[in-house]
Amino acid sequence: MYGAERRQLLAQKARQDGRVDVSSASDELAVAPETIRRDLGVLERQGVVRRVYGGAIPVERLDFEPSVTLRDRTNENQKERIARTAARHLPERGTVLLDGGTTTARLAALVPEGAELTVVTNSLPVAQQLVGRRDCELHILGGRVRGTTLTSVGSWPQDVLDGLTVDVGFFGTNGFSADRGCTTPDPAESAVKAAMVRACRRRVLLADHTKYGDDRFSRFAHLDEMDAVVTDEGLDEQAREALAGTETDVVIA
Repeated sequence: MYGAERRQLLAQKARQDGRVDVSSASDELAVAPETIRRDLGVLERQGVVRRVYGGAIPVERLDFEPSVTLRDRTNENQKERIARTAARHLPERGTVLLDGGTTTARLAALVPEGAELTVVTNSLPVAQQLVGRRDCELHILGGRVRGTTLTSVGSWPQDVLDGLTVDVGFFGTNGFSADRGCTTPDPAESAVKAAMVRACRRRVLLADHTKYGDDRFSRFAHLDEMDAVVTDEGLDEQAREALAGTETDVVIA
């Protein structure tokens, strides 16, 4: 296969799957990982992809946030394992904050019966999971609802959060890395997430391995502000070593 043909396949894969993984593409195309990296470098200079940790994403994705339904179907098995592992960090009683995100919504469904919890969230899917529970006191933050993520944003939730102290907060993210921290594309959503981080005594990030190195526009927390990161076994050794240099505990689901 000629290099131009290989790069065309990589560009197609990036657009279809939303990401190209160097290791997987190397096996699939029977070439060395260094060859794939060079090809992705060419595609990046051509403006087709942007290089991220372990691979590349299509430039179209930089300003695109998939719907909640589409995100929930992505990496379902990993998200379920992450949510189940994160459930061990839930207190038996006290206050809990659940940020917006498909993995935090899965965690909400795993809150054990009989838990004496006061739950704060800005997420409609999370609230839907808990609204019928008599053992949980649910507080939903008001504000403008973003249709893409089904979360409330703006000054209303920030004003309320500034007056709260929460025992444990569980956070979703679009991207995370040792260098850039926790990031999301939308500054309004990022501002609410940052206020949530400030409101919590303990903070747990839920993020599957594909989000590592996929740094987005707006940072809402440095990684050291998270007490723990719950991710999955797909996180490679280089990423684990980078995370080991932070003050955050890394938990592999």
